[in-house]
Amino acid sequence: MYLASQSPRRRQLLEAAGFSLTIVPADIDETRQAGETPTHLVKRLACQKAEATRASLGGRTTENVLLAADTIVWTEDGDVLGKPADEKAARAMLRELSGRAHHVSTGVCLMHLDPTAKALATRSFVETTRVSFFDLTDEEICAYVASGEPMDKAGAYGIQGRGRLLVSGIEGDWANVVGLPVARVVRELEALLGRQDLVAHCLGAQD
Repeated sequence: MYLASQSPRRRQLLEAAGFSLTIVPADIDETRQAGETPTHLVKRLACQKAEATRASLGGRTTENVLLAADTIVWTEDGDVLGKPADEKAARAMLRELSGRAHHVSTGVCLMHLDPTAKALATRSFVETTRVSFFDLTDEEICAYVASGEPMDKAGAYGIQGRGRLLVSGIEGDWANVVGLPVARVVRELEALLGRQDLVAHCLGAQD
């Protein structure tokens, strides 16, 4: 599988499910368009990443599947929180999320490729998980930011790391908050490739 992402978390989730990956990251403009909803944004970015990566393959492939994804954190009022530019921005994001619920949406685009890098079929979707935070003190926020963990993560936290101590509740797929709803990805791949055995294959994959 081609993975159009440099995210170590997506790579770990897919490898744990038994996939062998070729990393081909995409470089696109991720600017939000005027009036674009968070879910439309994340789906568009995933599809643009997939197409940019497909086009970069030079007309030949060694894998028959390409996966691109993008994950965003957004608040109830539609404010999208990306990766913090610096520690000040990270603290501001965490204060915004403190004591509130927010959403984590991952857009995924899957392409079935032929040997000439033509897309035979494409499937795309958005998975959204609702996450609630405890009320955070300034001491907690500053300590977490000082750990360095928030700096490369949308919304300035990682639920798979120390950031789990911030979370009071979750509704939906935990892996989606990490960066990829891998269970749904496998089922979407079954439909894309016309395979009914893929989930069973992944369940029996050896580490």
